[in-house]
Amino acid sequence: MLPDPAPLPPRPDRRTPVLLVAGLPGRASAAVDRAAAALAHAEGAVVVRHHLEDLREGVVRRTLRTVLATTETVLELAHGCVSCTLRADLLPLLCTLAARESVHRIVLELDPAFEAEAVCQAIEDVVVTGVVGRVDGPAARDVRIEAVLTCVDAASWLADATGEETLAERGLATADDDRTVAQVAVGQVDFADALVALGQASDPIEHDRLTAVLARLVPEAPVTWVDSPDAITAAEIEALLTRIPAHSRRGRVFDAHAPLLRGQPSLLTEHGVTLVEFAASRPFHPARLHDALDVLLEGVVTARGRLWLATQPDEVVWLESAGGGLRVGGA
Repeated sequence: MLPDPAPLPPRPDRRTPVLLVAGLPGRASAAVDRAAAALAHAEGAVVVRHHLEDLREGVVRRTLRTVLATTETVLELAHGCVSCTLRADLLPLLCTLAARESVHRIVLELDPAFEAEAVCQAIEDVVVTGVVGRVDGPAARDVRIEAVLTCVDAASWLADATGEETLAERGLATADDDRTVAQVAVGQVDFADALVALGQASDPIEHDRLTAVLARLVPEAPVTWVDSPDAITAAEIEALLTRIPAHSRRGRVFDAHAPLLRGQPSLLTEHGVTLVEFAASRPFHPARLHDALDVLLEGVVTARGRLWLATQPDEVVWLESAGGGLRVGGA
């Protein structure tokens, strides 16, 4: 009897790595730009940025930066929206860049209107068509998510993450975009593999509270603290990326039935911040739940979970909040 053959070694992943860098407007956005500029000086790196300030007029400016040059292209879209920019330009561009032997890494410097989770899901699922010399299929055949890096302004992030202002009210999106700043702020951190935190909060207590919140949202994400965007260097970013655990999500999108707590966040109260679990075998009364939401979510950075309503016994409902923003839908 012949012995079992030795298992074949895993095949190397030859797809081009993509690093996403995100942050809210202001100092965090300046840090995003600084980090991207520093990474652009590496050989084989291409930094891509879509500027969405004129999206209402159907115009998007796209810049590509390398160590040698910066080029700008003006795109005119039939429908001025974020998803159109993603599908019509970004995804085909990723496939085109990945086909170049000179490109070793693609850095996506995300406009605040872009959500890293939506970009990663589109890379994985949306079929890209019309790229010359390429068989139609998702961009994930050609690129892989190396990591998602989020820049946080310690002086303002917690206020943004617990507020009610919409992106449109802050001038960051079109009027039909009902997302809140809090939803984007919390989403950027929750989806991050690593964080760059800028400066200090307004006082030591607020700084400790922010640290406790970040440790519960992404307990396994390494954090590097810098005094200002100018202090960010390519070496510091590369060192931060090496600290990301091998099992980090790296762009993976989880559905509503995935575990609610990822990593091992502390369950103890720290600086007034705590994780609260609610579990019950009885369904919610929909009217009483609706009346109680404003009270239940007061002072809450984020909540998420599955629930059952007495009027829909066969359906699982997903609830997710960030600051004053609430999203409820089918799971």
